[in-house]
Amino acid sequence: MKKITKFITTSATAVATACTLTAGKVMAFGVREGAEAAKGDDMPRFLIGSDGVFTKISNTILYIVGIVSVIMLIWGGIRYILSGGDNKKVTDAKNTILYAIIGLIIAILAFAIVNFVLNAIGVSSPTDTTAPTETVTGD
Repeated sequence: MKKITKFITTSATAVATACTLTAGKVMAFGVREGAEAAKGDDMPRFLIGSDGVFTKISNTILYIVGIVSVIMLIWGGIRYILSGGDNKKVTDAKNTILYAIIGLIIAILAFAIVNFVLNAIGVSSPTDTTAPTETVTGD
């Protein structure tokens, strides 16, 4: 029974992941159109895309999480060094280091996922707003 439950859970997760990735590509035009329609007159020109507001906000938050994880990693190392062989202090320091590493890995993966999704639904190059030029040749 456990194997069947595990198989069903794994299969459902795989199908949901595939649907999410394909839905992002299919709905890209609708999301971009909706985000552009929802902005006001004084809002930035590009909300989504590589230079968009959403990307900048999410990247800033993920940088802060990464910095906090590194600080906690250093703090755990200092606690480990200063534990003096006390088993409880050593265990607490190791847990701090372990959770800081897990937090750092999650921050890196979240950064990659958020940038992938925002670039998948966003404008590929928002800074290129020039119209193509024509060259006229003489007869």
